[in-house]
Amino acid sequence: MEYGANKPSPSLSQDLRSIVPNTRSYFAALVDSSHDPIISNDLTGKIVSWNRSAAHAFGYQADEVVGQSILQLIPPELHHEEDELLHKLKTDQTIAPYETAWLTKNGDKVPVAVTTYPVKDEGGRGIGAARIAYDISSRPRDDEIRSRLAAIVDSADDAILSKDLNGIITSWNEGAYRMFGYTAEEMLGTSILKLIPTELQYEEHEILRRLRAGERIDHYETTRRRKNGERIEVSVTISPIRDNAGNVLGASKIARDISDRRRIERLLIQSEKLAATGRMAATIAHEINNPLESVMNLIFLARQHSAADAKAVQYLLTAEEELERVSHIARQTLGFYRDTGSPVEVYLHDLVENVLTVYNSKLIASGITVDTRFNDLQKVLVSRGEMLQVFSNIIANAVDAMRHGGSLKISIRNLRGAVGDGAQIVIRDSGTGIRQEYLEKIFEPFFTTKGDLGTGIGLWVAKQLIEKRGGQISVASGIDKGNSGTSVTIFIPFVATPGFGTNPE
Repeated sequence: MEYGANKPSPSLSQDLRSIVPNTRSYFAALVDSSHDPIISNDLTGKIVSWNRSAAHAFGYQADEVVGQSILQLIPPELHHEEDELLHKLKTDQTIAPYETAWLTKNGDKVPVAVTTYPVKDEGGRGIGAARIAYDISSRPRDDEIRSRLAAIVDSADDAILSKDLNGIITSWNEGAYRMFGYTAEEMLGTSILKLIPTELQYEEHEILRRLRAGERIDHYETTRRRKNGERIEVSVTISPIRDNAGNVLGASKIARDISDRRRIERLLIQSEKLAATGRMAATIAHEINNPLESVMNLIFLARQHSAADAKAVQYLLTAEEELERVSHIARQTLGFYRDTGSPVEVYLHDLVENVLTVYNSKLIASGITVDTRFNDLQKVLVSRGEMLQVFSNIIANAVDAMRHGGSLKISIRNLRGAVGDGAQIVIRDSGTGIRQEYLEKIFEPFFTTKGDLGTGIGLWVAKQLIEKRGGQISVASGIDKGNSGTSVTIFIPFVATPGFGTNPE
């Protein structure tokens, strides 16, 4: 390889010279072993050195270019760049790194990033320049790959984001916006805790600990919070992001909405529970119907011998009706029994008063006042036992919600309107109320707000029976102090749903 005849710098210490006897040869070897093309030229642009990487990149061997003008490497339309560079060298101006294109021996253009270092003699005068040319021909391809990856990330249905080791969000894709409702501008630079419910924020501390240790977290199922406050069930995969040295800088996170899947899983579990309950229904009916019939016979006999005591007769009649209802419920358990009893026309207020009579002692003991306003002037065709069951379930819930007293208001009136003609029943209590997030679940089987005291089937059964008749049932509730309570509204059309009261095969 050929180099300029520059002498070693006088700043080189005698100690270093003793360690490296031929300093010029040593540095020449370093330059020649570099992976990047390194070229030097004088102030006229004549090439004075050319390493092996330059030969590999541009196709010329050293003896073909040393002593030749560097313009041999530069396309004619870019010769002005070289004139400006040589002018800066001669006037000792700083030359910033720049990007350009150089020619190979076969005439191809190679995009390069050039870093230029002035070369000075022992007196400090500029005598030329050394240049390192980095081949950047692969960068457009890398940029295209990165753009495609970014497009894939941005168009993904899943939320894909990244954060640093302090939990600060550093990237946010469109899927994250669709899932959580926040734009990238709202989230970049903020804490990931913004998405995590308060009671679950301890999870993030454990996640960050595991990330710092370089661990990956696969398919972690948890709950996160949308911008509107709604909770969403997600499956999260978190992977550490490392630098070139392998150090963990942060994490990428992929969150998938699994709310629908979890809802289906819960429905399957409920279906299994209901199926198991259905299998028990026949056994229950068989076991209790016989003793119930015996008790009813005894009540009938007692009623015959108590004809003189009108009040006792009334109590016995009520007991007989309730036992009949219990027998009906046993056969019907959770709606699996096909009611063979024919619907009858009744005033709904008669059924409500019947239920209130049964709960009278409990209402008095709990200090609950009852206000009834009945204005149902038309009978409704219903299954008497089913409607007694509906009213009993709702009134029992109201009593349970007012353990320390309160008021129970029940109104019935006939309605005529767009939804059809029918009777509207409103049952209001002043109890503890139901939290908003529970309201949409209260008609689900086995969901209860009473803990171990509730079965979670009362309102579910009521809804099945009302809708089977073609009616509607809704619940409104509040928990604000001084204004708490629950209101159940039922609408029963005068004209029943086709098929109501039949016994399908």
